[in-house]
Amino acid sequence: MDEDWIDHRRNDGERVGWIRMIGDGFVAVDVLGRPITEPVDWLQAEEALDGRGLPFLAGPWLLRLPEGDEVRVRIVEVSPDRIRVAEDAMGAASVVGARPREHTPPFPAPDTLRPVREHGARVLSVSKEHDVLGWAR
Repeated sequence: MDEDWIDHRRNDGERVGWIRMIGDGFVAVDVLGRPITEPVDWLQAEEALDGRGLPFLAGPWLLRLPEGDEVRVRIVEVSPDRIRVAEDAMGAASVVGARPREHTPPFPAPDTLRPVREHGARVLSVSKEHDVLGWAR
């Protein structure tokens, strides 16, 4: 996070992102540190962050590991200091008492962390180790 990023919070005080000045415009940056607008005016940047909010973090995500495999994860923690995700095979991250494997991608979030694109109730999973491409529930 750059020092010139301006904190943007909801009415309840929860941070939903930052706004940074680029030339004569402003770019909205979400809590993962990713730009979500091109340079726009201040009000448009605020509206983009308010509209996105935090619910987008709640869904399933895919994380590409250094060895190339992609694992389904849930975002557990997001701050400018770190991002923490937990592996979520078959919804395991939500089970009380479960201790799923965790990963800490850097902030801002890299392209290796992306939302799952679900097709019905099935999720496409990829394993380079086993050279498998298939549908998982």
